[in-house]
Amino acid sequence: MKSSSIRTSWKKRFWKCQHFLMERLSLLSLVQRVKTMGQTLSEPITAKESASLQSSRVKVGSSSMQGWRISMEDAHTHILQLTEDKDAMFFGVYDGHGGGKIAAYVSKHLHKIILKQPEYQKGDIETAIAKGFLECDETMRTEESLKDEMSGSTAITALVRDNKVFINNVGDSRCIAGVSGKALALSVDHKPQDEKEHQRIVNAGGFVEFNRVNGNLALSRALGDFAFKTNTTLPAEEQVVSSCPDIVVREIGDDWDFILLACDGIWDVLTNQDVADFVIKRIGEGKEPEVICEELMTKCLAPDSTMGGLGCDNMTVILVCLLQDKPYQRLVDKCAKLAANLASERNQEEGDQLNGSGENGTDPKTTNGHAIDSPVSSTPSSFSSSATSPSSIQGNDEGEGAESQDKRSKLEPMAAKTTTSPTSSDTQATVEPGADG
Repeated sequence: MKSSSIRTSWKKRFWKCQHFLMERLSLLSLVQRVKTMGQTLSEPITAKESASLQSSRVKVGSSSMQGWRISMEDAHTHILQLTEDKDAMFFGVYDGHGGGKIAAYVSKHLHKIILKQPEYQKGDIETAIAKGFLECDETMRTEESLKDEMSGSTAITALVRDNKVFINNVGDSRCIAGVSGKALALSVDHKPQDEKEHQRIVNAGGFVEFNRVNGNLALSRALGDFAFKTNTTLPAEEQVVSSCPDIVVREIGDDWDFILLACDGIWDVLTNQDVADFVIKRIGEGKEPEVICEELMTKCLAPDSTMGGLGCDNMTVILVCLLQDKPYQRLVDKCAKLAANLASERNQEEGDQLNGSGENGTDPKTTNGHAIDSPVSSTPSSFSSSATSPSSIQGNDEGEGAESQDKRSKLEPMAAKTTTSPTSSDTQATVEPGADG
């Protein structure tokens, strides 16, 4: 009995020691990840990987660029006809951090996991999406090649079915719609300093320091990041970092012109309305969607790596132009009129400002009258106006930020080398990270 008791005691000590060592190794890996996440190249890689797809309902372009980062950690997916549901389309942008493996896996499997949920077959698409996100995350924890992975990924996806769009989000990538010249925000950024997110983090045993989860992660929901999901007494959606998505459901109206999904490399630099205006102008010029994506990334690219991270991130954009079963030229003509009207309004505003006739004594140019019906906490800044730290902004009810730093500069975007894939009629494309994927 005594010998058996001694063996049991030593076993307990052994397992405690092993658990202690595993925790320390996880922390070391986390520290190493933090060191590499902010590293930049001496010159940006501006070659772009672009693609185009088209059906009677949509004309889609996508593009991704490594930029100043030492590796490409983004992935994205666009499928015009899902194998499991031929009436549905799926688009997704996945912004990896600390590596590209999680983003690459999610881009291949998330949509399949969502569609195989029993709730999807019953028409309960929202429940199927929520369960699909959680199952995808749990599956990766047991996947041999990923179970020890320390990286993570945001996910902003759009599932289009029966003239409805289901926008699903974890993290700080973002989706907007262009609705008759106005930016309609379709997602909410998940930031640790937000009250709801902060409360969950603390309840799960974590903390927020410098607007980062445990002083490390700048977003509060993500796929992967398993080091932040170790509280065995709580369900997945209540962990320090949650993989449970926010889901926004909208009817696609006749006045909808496009849907755009992009990682935070775009939204750190431009506001929702800035992006909408940029896209409208170029559609009005008859440019192809993938070309517009390329030009948008070039505009957001920092001319050097001293901008405090702004414009130095990997960038990925998907632009879904809504044809409404009409020729693309119809949308081109509509956007040309919208762009002309916008230019006329701005000229009028500038004239009013010069004459000191801004309404209510305010500067018309700083009053965001374009963003509508927005649930998002935006993080706007622009190289052509003001550069704003995402962690210093609280969104207002218009979906645009209310604060900006004093750092302002007029900067010209760098000329970018572009590599564009030929136009394709394929109905599916999944793009994985280049360097770490």
